Amino acid sequence: MMKKKTPSENHPWHALPPDVVCEALVSTEQGLSPQEAKRRLTQYGLNKLTPAAGRGPFKRFLSQFHNVLVYVLLAAAGVTAAIGHWVDSGVIVGVVLINALIGFIQEGKAEKALDAIRNMLTHQAMVWREGKNVPMPAEQLVPGDIVMLESGDKVPADLRLLQVKNLRADESMLTGESLPVEKNTAAVGTNAALGDRFCLAYSGTLITYGTALGMVVSTGDLTEIGRISAMLRTVPSVATPLLRQIARFSQWLSFAIVMLASATFAYGWAIQHSSLTELFMSAVGLAVAAIPEGLPAVMTITLAIGVQRMAKRNAIIRRLPAVETLGSVTVICSDKTGTLTCNEMTAKSVFVNNKLFTVEGVGYNPHGGFKLADETAPVEDHPYLHELLRAAALCNNARVEQKHTNWIVHGDPTEGALITLAYKAGMDPDFLNQEMPRTDVIPFESEHRYMATLHHDHSSHAFIFIKGAPERVLGMCNLQRIDGEDVPIHAAQWHQMMDEIAGGGQRLLAIAYKTVPSTQKQINVADVETGLTLLGIVGMIDPPRPEAVKAVLKCLNAGINVKMITGDHAATAVAIAAQLNIGDGSVLSGEDLDRMTDNELTAAIRDVDVFARTSPENKLRLVTALQADGHVVAMTGDGVNDAPALKRADVGVAMGQKGTEVAKETSEMVLADDNFASIAHAVEEGRGIYDNLLKSIIFILPTGGGEALMIVAAIVMGEILPITPVQILWVNMITAVTLSLTLAFEPPERNIMNRMPRKPDKPLLSMFMIWRIVFVSLIMVTGTFSLFLWERSLGAPIEQARTVTVNTLVMFEIFYVFNSRYLHHSVLNLHGLFGNRLVWLAVLLLIAFQIVFTYWPPMQALFGTVDIDAHTWQMIVAVALTVFILVEIEKFFIRLFLPKAVAGNSKK
Repeated sequence: MMKKKTPSENHPWHALPPDVVCEALVSTEQGLSPQEAKRRLTQYGLNKLTPAAGRGPFKRFLSQFHNVLVYVLLAAAGVTAAIGHWVDSGVIVGVVLINALIGFIQEGKAEKALDAIRNMLTHQAMVWREGKNVPMPAEQLVPGDIVMLESGDKVPADLRLLQVKNLRADESMLTGESLPVEKNTAAVGTNAALGDRFCLAYSGTLITYGTALGMVVSTGDLTEIGRISAMLRTVPSVATPLLRQIARFSQWLSFAIVMLASATFAYGWAIQHSSLTELFMSAVGLAVAAIPEGLPAVMTITLAIGVQRMAKRNAIIRRLPAVETLGSVTVICSDKTGTLTCNEMTAKSVFVNNKLFTVEGVGYNPHGGFKLADETAPVEDHPYLHELLRAAALCNNARVEQKHTNWIVHGDPTEGALITLAYKAGMDPDFLNQEMPRTDVIPFESEHRYMATLHHDHSSHAFIFIKGAPERVLGMCNLQRIDGEDVPIHAAQWHQMMDEIAGGGQRLLAIAYKTVPSTQKQINVADVETGLTLLGIVGMIDPPRPEAVKAVLKCLNAGINVKMITGDHAATAVAIAAQLNIGDGSVLSGEDLDRMTDNELTAAIRDVDVFARTSPENKLRLVTALQADGHVVAMTGDGVNDAPALKRADVGVAMGQKGTEVAKETSEMVLADDNFASIAHAVEEGRGIYDNLLKSIIFILPTGGGEALMIVAAIVMGEILPITPVQILWVNMITAVTLSLTLAFEPPERNIMNRMPRKPDKPLLSMFMIWRIVFVSLIMVTGTFSLFLWERSLGAPIEQARTVTVNTLVMFEIFYVFNSRYLHHSVLNLHGLFGNRLVWLAVLLLIAFQIVFTYWPPMQALFGTVDIDAHTWQMIVAVALTVFILVEIEKFFIRLFLPKAVAGNSKK
């Protein structure tokens, strides 16, 4: 089969003139013949993206069993079945299936990012074939085809533009550029950045204005969007820190269980000479006791609670493990436009009459005023400012309106910023247009880079107002407006001011005017080429969100580095970064990154926090380099160009409002409000969730430790098992879904965002946690096994002694859950004992379950329990209370002698 290959693999089309492109593709402006198009379609293939191989539901379900602890449980189920203990075997298998089902649901729907990319492509195209304009399916396009484009079209393939008429394209999904890009036919440098290749139109981008003819140079997987799709297929997903910790913990625990069970079995066989059946059941009981069966369910529910909390703060979690991963993030790589900024052009500077005014307010909300040298400057005191703003509002096609609490612009964002500026000066654009109706217009075109309008007032005066690129308009002016008079222009002064304002990352527009006879009813280019009077310059920028400034500071205090990675220009990126306190003013461009080796890049990212004009490959390399340097990375993005980096990041964060479906499907989290502050809130919740997971673990594991040690003690002493495997499963599951679940609702501690992020390679169990687990396990095994031996010494039947054992374990758990609310601080206060009402609800519910477990005949038949009297219950409660007392004493000595162990944990 012929390899799909197009000439695009060998030609930098943006660097070649149109005639050379036509010659290379053996095509003319008349288009291809049907025969030649058919031949090329056979050679190059259909203009569509290769679908990705997905993983079906059955495979996803089977993957839930690929876990060392599950293997141990299944082996235990097999042993119990082999020796005829079918109830024990059935319960173990049931627990495994329930956990697998929870994991299956947790994983959610399969990856759909590549499907989302394919859905972004257009289905129809207008093509020249043999001099005729023919509508046809876009997938039939081949290199050499001539395609017509007009406003509202999606570009059907990568095109080299041949003819352009005022063409603008929204390429934000590929480049991150916040405004539509003006297109032309001029060749650019071979190494020009993607966003600077103005003679190319990319597949999937949107034409917002104008018309064009373009020649297809790449189709299918060889288009820019196809290249990103291919990258996305090859980018591996990264396991979250929690999943890596759980995997290491599972391996360690499995090894410890197998070794302990083997040693216990060998001791019983060689020393105690116990029967094989008893030893097998002892080994199974030990394995079932040591494995925390309820932990997966508790983890899942804890993470799900975190999802609900984050959703209330505008962070929608798509994959549960991301909840916890946010808590371990060390670096946030953020897009600029719309995330750190408002995504609303705002006029911030006006230079007029040799005075530089600053403008208050953000976005299209017309609230704000003007300042001159930090003093309030009413517009009525500055008539020359009024003149400029009137001209800017009249030479304008945009309008701004309020919808609910938001102000939105209809039309070009830069023109919308000028309308808002007029409103801030107390002007009404509608009234201005009635006062000076527009008679004619020269619309903005990329060739001349300005817009001009002709107006007549009701006093027989006529004016032409012009706005456009400063360097273009300045060349058309020979006068400037100073103190109400037109005087010869001082070009050097204007260039100096333009450089100063542009140095702050602001986009510039020059405003000029010309008086013409009242009899003139039309204007043409010749009317405005010379003889204009320059009124002034307006500087505009997409400003930082005020809440983003606070959120960045909050992240920095939490030890989280914030890096800005944007497709915008370096000057704009640095200016915004300075206002957000990101970085030290240094910046690297995508071209700089391309020249670096991986080692050089890793070294550079330690010192540079702002990256501009970046490509999809640049973003992916940056995330990979940060991870290689030991960081846990959160990456924000909204376009197709962000998808590979979003997938690679530990937490991909997509924009919910302006983000593409590709970005959302690739990400673990979606911001409902596109606001960086919501990421900071999510990090805070993530840290709280991890704390709660640790509390659940430190609560669950001592029960298994106590149960396992009881079985070991029984074998060493030659005693019958004090608890059966099925009873162990009852205790583990019923306490996990009641008591330990209440710890998931603990709110984040007050100083949680003043801690440094935890190290990604930090083990799940610290030395302190191992000590606490061993300490509590010894308390539980001592009290429980002592009561078992006491009951046996009194001649109680084995069923009664085991019933006492199970209920003693449960009561130990009830008292210990109060200790677990605070890892280090005392709970001997009102908030510690009663601050979480769910704990008391769970205690009452668990006591009810235990009464049913102990006294209901069907449960007695299933679990081998019998009735016990009130005196026995009193002994159980008295013994179980010891864990509460001893753990609170242990906490006191830890706070007294090991204060560093308490650092970073606050009392609520």
